[in-house]
Amino acid sequence: MPVPTEHLPPRPLLRDEVFARLRDAIVDGTLAPDEQLRDTDIAAWLGVSRTPVREALLELGRSGLVRTLPGRATVVAPLDIRGVRDAQAVVAAMHRLAVEGAVPVLTDDDIERMRAAGAAFAAAQERGDVEAALEADRAFHAIAVDGCGNAAVRAVLDQYEPVLQRAERLRFGSAEGRDSVARHARLVELCARRDAAAAAALAEQTWQSLIVEDAHESPRPDDRPDEEHTP
Repeated sequence: MPVPTEHLPPRPLLRDEVFARLRDAIVDGTLAPDEQLRDTDIAAWLGVSRTPVREALLELGRSGLVRTLPGRATVVAPLDIRGVRDAQAVVAAMHRLAVEGAVPVLTDDDIERMRAAGAAFAAAQERGDVEAALEADRAFHAIAVDGCGNAAVRAVLDQYEPVLQRAERLRFGSAEGRDSVARHARLVELCARRDAAAAAALAEQTWQSLIVEDAHESPRPDDRPDEEHTP
């Protein structure tokens, strides 16, 4: 039969949809740290077969959001400070690359959309709406990421940003989150002036400013004070 000439919008792969649903459930706390993830239960919940669930769990494992315990049980990974810091360094570097590449090609409309997203973020911070703050922050930074046109940057961020998004829920309820309002405004100003180098440096600094401390997490052996290693 001849190939149809009608162009249909691309549909996301089922495994990508499952991945996104599980990722979001982990990030927003619907699936709690150390909760066991049974592929049969998840498949029933999402109305899919077990194959895309298994594929999604493997991808989430590579991102550090789930882990497999001895005996093959798969659980939601607890917030791991070292893992967050590792992801933070990578994500900060990627946003620096994105802004550096985007600034020369950003349009006036792009700059205005950044201003609008920054204002939405500030308003969400003022009323203590963490969900709205996170959404506005994602929209703000996505403008440069989309504008740079670097597929490799986008792929790396898709893998490691969810790790930071779990931590950002703590950040945006703090004074550190309020400091982000000023950083957003300064970044818009630098982008509008087409100062790619300064804007890229500030973008990296913004992501490096994320500080996470989880009092409920036990440190790894090599994260403890030196005296604990002394025989």
